[in-house]
Amino acid sequence: MVQREPAGAPAVAAAGEAEACAAAAATAEVRLSRRRWAVVLLFSSYSLCNAFQWIQYGSINNIFVRFYGVSAFAIDWLSMSYMLTYIPLLFPVAWLLDKRGLRLIALAGSALNALGAWVKLGSLKPHLFPITVLGQVICSLAQVFILGMPSRIASVWFGSREVSTACSIAVFGNQLGIAVGFLVPPVLVPNVDDVEKLAYHISIMFFMTASVATALFILVVIVFKEKPPHPPSRAQALIQSRPTEEYSYRQSILRLLHNANFLLLMVTYGLNTGCFYALSTLLNRMVIHHYEGEELNAGRIGLTIVLSGMVGALISGIWLDRTKTYKQTTLVVYTMSLVGMIIYTFTLSLGHLWVVFLTAGMLGFFMTGYLPLGFEFAAELTYPESEGTSSGLLNVSAQIFGIAFTIGQGQIIDCFGTKAGNLLLCSFLFLGTIMTAFIKAVLRRQQANLDNEQTRLQDSNQITDYGTVVCNPNPIDSLSCSLAHTQR
Repeated sequence: MVQREPAGAPAVAAAGEAEACAAAAATAEVRLSRRRWAVVLLFSSYSLCNAFQWIQYGSINNIFVRFYGVSAFAIDWLSMSYMLTYIPLLFPVAWLLDKRGLRLIALAGSALNALGAWVKLGSLKPHLFPITVLGQVICSLAQVFILGMPSRIASVWFGSREVSTACSIAVFGNQLGIAVGFLVPPVLVPNVDDVEKLAYHISIMFFMTASVATALFILVVIVFKEKPPHPPSRAQALIQSRPTEEYSYRQSILRLLHNANFLLLMVTYGLNTGCFYALSTLLNRMVIHHYEGEELNAGRIGLTIVLSGMVGALISGIWLDRTKTYKQTTLVVYTMSLVGMIIYTFTLSLGHLWVVFLTAGMLGFFMTGYLPLGFEFAAELTYPESEGTSSGLLNVSAQIFGIAFTIGQGQIIDCFGTKAGNLLLCSFLFLGTIMTAFIKAVLRRQQANLDNEQTRLQDSNQITDYGTVVCNPNPIDSLSCSLAHTQR
């Protein structure tokens, strides 16, 4: 005769597992590793190199159009290939990040980045445009292994009081790479008429990029580790104490897609970052349209946008670590991005480059400074889901909107001028600002750190009493535990 499992047994088992996880997290030794800064700076460096390769064609669009004898739209697609490749490959790479960890993803990203850079060295003749496309596609594959990493590295390696700053530093690399991509190509590749001289200048840029990418790959092999010896925070200790078989990647994605606040953030992040992608890709065309022969200053304007954004990102990260005001900070930065875009739109055609530099700097401070805010706000809203998955979904949204905005704005610029194209971006930033106001700030990761710290203190104070820990079996909804004492 088959014995039936007692009613409520699964719930008891789940409660027991949750109790064990919470107890393990509360007693785990929390310690910061000195290696954490080397890891985040190394990641930031090869992310920089990859971002440089994304924008190196767009920042001198007109020169590559003449060298390869193709349309401006074809050169735009070299940038958009990054966006297009990311969309179908997000989920396989995010699955690898969850199953195999940070080190494998770092090795794959840095290796592909170096390989793509070397392939481009084989495209130094005007008829070899398909080779440069192949090299760019390989680099775009590397980007899939890079974009979802910042919040994951910050959570795995850094303590709760420095996690937002660490995420900002990790995002810095990508933004600095874009800045260098605006500044260096116009300097290394001047707009000369002789095709042979032009090929020589392009070869210098490609060779320098490949050498740096290779050196960074070697450093990743030597320096980059999977995780520190001890968890850096109580929230990370709880995640590490969870049994591996308990985590379901498919269920994680479904939970994220049923999280209304995260869905709102995913759309608003995509709108803001998509506008930034379109603005970066088309900046050379817009500046040259109003200021002919100013390729070098077009690159400097792009540099101004990104550098001011890096300052904004750093200030935002430090502010979040101190105040934890994720919703309020995100809404203010988003609103100011809209204001900056409107001012930039109506000053671009005034005929004064210094005004463009000034307004572009204001726009970049807020628009580019928003990027790490989105990652960290998502990590708070979706804890304890994998940061790689939530960041990946944000980036998919950004790539989709980036492609749509780049194509749409490019066509509008060709038909109606730059002001009409920029007004398109303004309208979507306005929509994103309204949607951001409806996001509820449910800060689950911060609550987990507080609850686990309280549990640890309660356990340390229990000396003479017997205790039974009663936990909510669902760590996503609540991680608080109550200690029920019985006298000896």
